[in-house]
Amino acid sequence: MSKHFTLPSEGGLIEENLPAGILHTYEKIWTKVFPESRPASYEIADLIVASINSHKDRLFRLGLTTGATPTSLYNELTRRYNAGLVSFRNVEIVSIDEYYPSSKDELQSRNRRLHEALLDNVDILKENVHIPDGTIPQDKLTSYCSRFDAIARGLDLLVIGVGEQGQVGFNESGSNDKTRTRAVRLSYASRKRQSANFNNDLSSTPDKAITIGISTMLSAQRIVLMAWGEDKAAAVKAIAEGEIDSACPASYLQRHDHISFYVDEAAASQLTRSVAPWLVGPCRWTPKFVRKAVVWLCQTVGKPILKLTEKDYLDNNLSEMLEKVGTYDKVNIDVFNDLQHTITGWPGGKPNADDSTRPVSAAPYPKTVLIFSPHPDDDVISMGGTFIRLTSQGHNVHVAYQTSGNVAVNDDFVLQQIDAAYQLGYADKFAEVKALVDSKVPGEPEPRALLDIKGAIRRSEARGAVRSFGLNDNDNVHFLDLPFYESGGIKKNPRTQADVDIIKDLIISLKPHMIFMAGDLADPHGTHRVCTEAALTALEQIDRKDNPWLEDTHVWLYRGAWMEWELGRVDMAVPLSPDEVIMKRHAIFRHISQKDIVPFPGEDSREFWQRAEERTQNTARLYDQLGMAEYQAIEVFLKLF
Repeated sequence: MSKHFTLPSEGGLIEENLPAGILHTYEKIWTKVFPESRPASYEIADLIVASINSHKDRLFRLGLTTGATPTSLYNELTRRYNAGLVSFRNVEIVSIDEYYPSSKDELQSRNRRLHEALLDNVDILKENVHIPDGTIPQDKLTSYCSRFDAIARGLDLLVIGVGEQGQVGFNESGSNDKTRTRAVRLSYASRKRQSANFNNDLSSTPDKAITIGISTMLSAQRIVLMAWGEDKAAAVKAIAEGEIDSACPASYLQRHDHISFYVDEAAASQLTRSVAPWLVGPCRWTPKFVRKAVVWLCQTVGKPILKLTEKDYLDNNLSEMLEKVGTYDKVNIDVFNDLQHTITGWPGGKPNADDSTRPVSAAPYPKTVLIFSPHPDDDVISMGGTFIRLTSQGHNVHVAYQTSGNVAVNDDFVLQQIDAAYQLGYADKFAEVKALVDSKVPGEPEPRALLDIKGAIRRSEARGAVRSFGLNDNDNVHFLDLPFYESGGIKKNPRTQADVDIIKDLIISLKPHMIFMAGDLADPHGTHRVCTEAALTALEQIDRKDNPWLEDTHVWLYRGAWMEWELGRVDMAVPLSPDEVIMKRHAIFRHISQKDIVPFPGEDSREFWQRAEERTQNTARLYDQLGMAEYQAIEVFLKLF
């Protein structure tokens, strides 16, 4: 399945013929930006294969990492080995970390994951593999780490991913450039992140690890850093452009003379050349890009659009834009009108109205609208107010929940529901379900019978949420249960044509005029992104000759509970009244299993409704600060095509 989700280009920095020194003006580690992770992984694979093949006199010493980041890289290295393009018989592998304590046979061990991802697929010799031993007795751990450090120093090439807080290996905040291979205690935040590998069970997640240190990494002849996804953007900026800071351990790698940073566009989104490329070099000034620059300028100088002066533009390196586009006052008016025209209270189009400046056409009315929701609550969390508007304004709205969301239901919540059924006089299944819960093994898939119960809970919650604002919860609600998700654990199965066919059949049967889907740009292997790529692939595969209606179908992207579209990209902004904000909140409340204790909160402990309201209210404030009308909240969307 080749379709990969990236945002359309909206002008930007002209990199052709731009000297590298200018392109990387703000970067202390020169960073290569790719549309997505796979072409970046191919280039890193080129480097690794060329280095191995040119290294004849002794073993080529290669340091590697585990986790989601190198997945596409290891797939590509395996492919090249199978194609006879490289052999690993003359390679020595050093893995940079391991949980402690941890046996190499445990499902979650870094040792096992590296073998499954790469080492078992190539011809490397067993004696040339060095992975920290998580079974070393504690009284011998210090001397063992010292011996391992001697092995890990002076690598020919070290290829590692970075964490969301700038971690490398298990070098967490507070690590410094003197550290060597050692045992470390994992912070609570790190254990919460790592617990995803242990059925989200913090008590089963190790609180210690063995990791090579920053000093050991700096001893490598060459270093390659990798980061994919929007959730790494802040770390990428800190590592590439920030000051060296022990709070961001990877920033110490700025001191290395032969280091490269490979990132995708989402991970690069906070770099200066992405945020304000006019500070770096010449740009292509499309209307959307002009809006991006003007919004940035307003936020930089603290003024609404119509109060910007020529001096504001000149003082902030936007003279090229005025030369290409027009006078400052013309730019102000054009961008003000452009942004104002994104605002509509009719997200399905206002019937019998002049739609020449509206984001959605008036006809046809009513429209058939299909909302794809990766999990059974993303619809109301991300675009609940717009969902309510579309339904109340008479459109034929359908929602398709792409995955069951079963693994996000807490075991205690399941038992509570089963007990409630018993108390109401239904069959006593508590002991039976309790046995299923007790049979779970950390790292292994949950019992299918337990997953079925959790899936049923989430389906009932989704029905209740949409029923609360008048949608037919039978005919207009579709549970797709895409197979890729049904692994029974956090790590999902690969997306296949079976996933795409389910979506394709639904689209063809409904023939929607508008399709809404998640536009999240986080982890390339994350559920939201996989679901969106499956839907886009389905649209791509539908034969236009047999389905001419598809030419008039438009795709709109919403964001999740964590991030929002930058205003320079927005195509439609739907204002919400105070009452609609409350209705949306109550719809989110129907997802009771996700309330109060967020199963996968990351660094944000707020509940989903709190995140959603703060996000939409902040968007309304931004519109207000730019000189638009003041609203209670605004949901915004990007039109993909």
